[in-house]
Amino acid sequence: MSVRAAAALAAAMGIGRFVYTPILPLMTAQAGLSPTSAASLATANYLGYFVGALVTVVRAPSRVVNRVALVLLVATLAGMPLVHGMGAWFALRLVAGVASAVVFVAAVNARPGWGMSGVGVGIALSGLVVLGFGRWQAAWWASAALAAVLAIAAWNLRPEEPQRRPGTTRRRGFAALFTSYTLEGVGYVIAATFLVAAISGPLGSAAWVLVGLSAALSPALVRPRRHALRVALAVQAIGIALPALVDGSALVATVLFGGTFIGIAATALRQGADLGVPTAAATLTAGYSAGQVLGPLVATPLLHNGYDHALLLAAGIVALAAITAPAPPSRRPAGARTPPRTTPAAPAG
Repeated sequence: MSVRAAAALAAAMGIGRFVYTPILPLMTAQAGLSPTSAASLATANYLGYFVGALVTVVRAPSRVVNRVALVLLVATLAGMPLVHGMGAWFALRLVAGVASAVVFVAAVNARPGWGMSGVGVGIALSGLVVLGFGRWQAAWWASAALAAVLAIAAWNLRPEEPQRRPGTTRRRGFAALFTSYTLEGVGYVIAATFLVAAISGPLGSAAWVLVGLSAALSPALVRPRRHALRVALAVQAIGIALPALVDGSALVATVLFGGTFIGIAATALRQGADLGVPTAAATLTAGYSAGQVLGPLVATPLLHNGYDHALLLAAGIVALAAITAPAPPSRRPAGARTPPRTTPAAPAG
């Protein structure tokens, strides 16, 4: 199951969702894509992801729905070079966002375990594919072919219907987790947009591959400890702030960012399920995607003098997410009480 989930996540997130980042410079140089249009296409994908997440809150994706979403992902990737104009590109990236969210929740509901590393593997593969092609059309077609192979591997993925776990739903804890994860969505998308751009020189073109490789290790690095979510968010905040504070640190920042963001997602989703909310994965994904829609709107006014102010803002937001994040719930069965301590009798005399 983890292999199928990893393939699904690599196709939906690493390729279908994130391949636009390394292809964007090619489209800017060869297709005449303006900065405003580039931002609009990114926003289209964020909006689609938000809509898809909301849909999965209402109804968990089934095996058939997951297959339809995988086909749509491949079709939207292959369609990018076949059409021209912002209207058509906007529609394709919007549909790709919806399909990505559906496949993501389906894979998470299949309990992927280490399969969450598939996101990072897909990101690294998308970067390698784009490095191998000098034309934007060929890069999209190669990405579609790679996504198709991954979709075949994920074809028999069997999502499970989310079930309420034994015990009482802890809604206050879930509200704090939802707030923290939504803030992470805001800070994450700002960092994902500008950290790679902050790396210049020969390493710049390979930065996205490095993000993917670091992300593939992220679930293993962010181990399920009591304060793992808070610590990972704090480390990510430091990594995001580094390029604005220390010259030449952008590469280290990229590793810190890539090495935490998938682990943060895996930990938050697991923690949400432990809080007894049946739609935890879909609800948290909706909050995260809403944060991604909000992030560019908040950061854009700060870009007049470079990336530093935007990165510091993102670091502050992620730091706030770390402060807001609740400790994971106790796994002690509901109704169980801690045995009272016995005080030794005072010595006679």
